[in-house]
Amino acid sequence: MSIVKKGEPKTLTYLSLVAVVLVLAGLAYAVVHNHMPVKETAWALTPPVIAIALALITKEVYSSLFLGILTGAFLNAGFDLVGTLNQVFQQGLLTVLSDKWNVGILIFLIILGMMVQLMNRTGGSAAFGQWASTHIKSRAGAQLATMLLGCLIFIDDYFNCLTVGSVMRPVTDKYNISRAKLAYLIDSTAAPVCIIAPISSWAAAVSGFVKGENGISIFVQSIPFNFYALLTLAMMVIIIFLGIDYGPMKTHEENALNGDLFTTGITEEAAETLRKGEKKIGSVIDLVLPIMMLIVCCVVGMIYTGGFFEDKGFVDAFANSDASVGLVLGSAVALIITVAFYLVRQSLPFADCMDCLPEGFKQMVPAMLILSFAWALKAMTDSLGAAKYVASVVESSAGNLMNFLPAIIFLIAVFLAFASGTSWGTFGILIPIVVSCFQGVDHQLMIISISACMAGAVCGDHCSPISDTTIMSSAGAQCIHLNHVTTQIPYAMTVAVVSFFTYLVAGFTKSAPASLCFGVVILCMGLMAMRRRDLGKIGE
Repeated sequence: MSIVKKGEPKTLTYLSLVAVVLVLAGLAYAVVHNHMPVKETAWALTPPVIAIALALITKEVYSSLFLGILTGAFLNAGFDLVGTLNQVFQQGLLTVLSDKWNVGILIFLIILGMMVQLMNRTGGSAAFGQWASTHIKSRAGAQLATMLLGCLIFIDDYFNCLTVGSVMRPVTDKYNISRAKLAYLIDSTAAPVCIIAPISSWAAAVSGFVKGENGISIFVQSIPFNFYALLTLAMMVIIIFLGIDYGPMKTHEENALNGDLFTTGITEEAAETLRKGEKKIGSVIDLVLPIMMLIVCCVVGMIYTGGFFEDKGFVDAFANSDASVGLVLGSAVALIITVAFYLVRQSLPFADCMDCLPEGFKQMVPAMLILSFAWALKAMTDSLGAAKYVASVVESSAGNLMNFLPAIIFLIAVFLAFASGTSWGTFGILIPIVVSCFQGVDHQLMIISISACMAGAVCGDHCSPISDTTIMSSAGAQCIHLNHVTTQIPYAMTVAVVSFFTYLVAGFTKSAPASLCFGVVILCMGLMAMRRRDLGKIGE
């Protein structure tokens, strides 16, 4: 295992901080002295841009997010000191941490951390890894199994990230697959699968934004045109079977083959901490039954919040479900069942079960802190009117570019989701605009444009360091967060470029099969070109 190198150059970090100070000073002068408008302008996107740029340059996510929040607070308060402090805490952190949805997601994270710790302590994870090794014979098989499990858990992306990570970590570790690659596999079968699954929390969210239409019907019609999600799944299959890796991911995978699963950002001592509590005892049932209970209970919890046990059908219950509350209720019941199961089987004594609860909580603290900062940053951006600014840009471009609009909407959705770190927020901004532009004019082009909005939102969400799904994929894989971000971006951007051209084709042909075939062919050609380039370098 590699040790983090000390004494690395800090020049970029210092220069980045100086640049932020200069930008803020210039903005302060323009706002205070020249009365320059900030809200509902391009300046409203300054906070997330600063946070993301700093995170990618400095490789330090906590301070980068906080500086983004501080920038938003300065702009909202007109650079008044007292007003800025009020914005950071009362309008920012305290507000997002008192939001019912956000608190529910944090509680769900905590409970998942506790369950993972329990499964590790009993040796269930290790036992599953040993069992899987008799059925999975190669690195490609381990990656394919991770992908297939991710595709099966399509109910909710948060649930997907943490469940797939806890189940497959022992298997991928056995075959020396880097944690960055595991995080990529998890992330790429979370949102992309949920966004093409009619029975999911994402389908419910999207259907709620389509006014004047049958939301679920529109969602189903949009699935064949969701090129980013479909091409992401196709790319995963190609790179798994052909062993194609490039960009920073190639370095991580090469290091993993030599026993270093983390590459950067973690010490040997920290790696041992991640493995703390694991025992080489237990049986497969100690992991399988808790996971099955978690899936069943969370599904029941979600449809319960949607009124399934009152008068609504299964699909309608999902469309009206409160995913946050449903996941909390389901995971809490699953945790109680898991503890009782272990006590009855005598897998763990009661004292050890209770010890796992705070350990599981501590395991999720980094993800919870990043999520809280990301939500506060989004609150700052929302209060600056970034959504209205983007909406005005889209509406102004919708006039004479109808056939090009799906590709344009895809790009705008990528940028907005990347800057805000939220797919659902991007849906809420862009889908109503798309519906108003095309409703009663061109139904098929409306479907394609809604798909482009969803695809772009997922793509931007994949690339953004402040995305909650990206954060939880890192947590599920127990991968250093910025390692996951930097290794995934080249893969996501490859699919994004292919998707853009595919939407150009779809805007004119309005045919899903023809457009998708075009996208798959271009993707295969690009990946094969990269493979030939790598083979050529080896032969030199």
